[in-house]
Amino acid sequence: MKRLILTLSLAVLLPLAASWAITPAPNAAGVSNGHLHLNVGDVDANTKFFAALGGAPLKDQPGVVEFPDVVVRLRQQQPTGPSVGSVVNHVGFLVPNVPQFMAKLKAANLKTEPGNRPEQGFVYTPDDLKIEILEDKSLTVPIRNHHVHFYVSEASIPEIQAWYVKTFGAKAGMRGQFQAADIPGVNLSFAKSETPTVPTKGRVLDHIGFEVKKLEAFCKKLEANGMKLDRPYGKTPAGVGIAFITDPWGTQIELNEHE
Repeated sequence: MKRLILTLSLAVLLPLAASWAITPAPNAAGVSNGHLHLNVGDVDANTKFFAALGGAPLKDQPGVVEFPDVVVRLRQQQPTGPSVGSVVNHVGFLVPNVPQFMAKLKAANLKTEPGNRPEQGFVYTPDDLKIEILEDKSLTVPIRNHHVHFYVSEASIPEIQAWYVKTFGAKAGMRGQFQAADIPGVNLSFAKSETPTVPTKGRVLDHIGFEVKKLEAFCKKLEANGMKLDRPYGKTPAGVGIAFITDPWGTQIELNEHE
């Protein structure tokens, strides 16, 4: 049933954005936001979904959709579960007008939920990645990446904030009521989970990705500080630097360096 709602009309829900620069300038540690990597049952259906949100699918790279400050990568693999229940409960995007945006999503028969205020709403991908929609009337683009929302135990909130500050040079702060940390291109928000959460690997949001300048040296520094890499530094056949780590709460993170 989920696939049936993703008809051709969905693709014209919002005009496709033109290709844009998606990698923001890095922070002092050389880190900026990169991508969200999803496991999906149907790449085409999910591509249409993200195009409907205002992303720009890459014609020469099937399953890749660009947004300002983030790329969504789709892998054909049945997820083990939704985002809710994992350490990354949901991700967030900004739009200029939430009521209008949510009305268009509802008209396309997408799975949506109202927020706690008019400037907030939620929408779900075909495989149940939860996406929060927030309002920024000053936006000059149809949609922009905003945040990744982690759910951990209350005692872990200061620890996870400090870990992202130390590991990636994130800037500690608050986002409303939430302790948070900012990396160029994304806010990392940390909330209390009432129940234990599971790692992201295998779920619909399998991992998040950061771009890192001088990645090889960065990885050596992580290892020197006692961190075990899931995948040691190397290069893809296309020459992209790559490594994987997992944070202490179960969030898998891909590190890339595009030359």
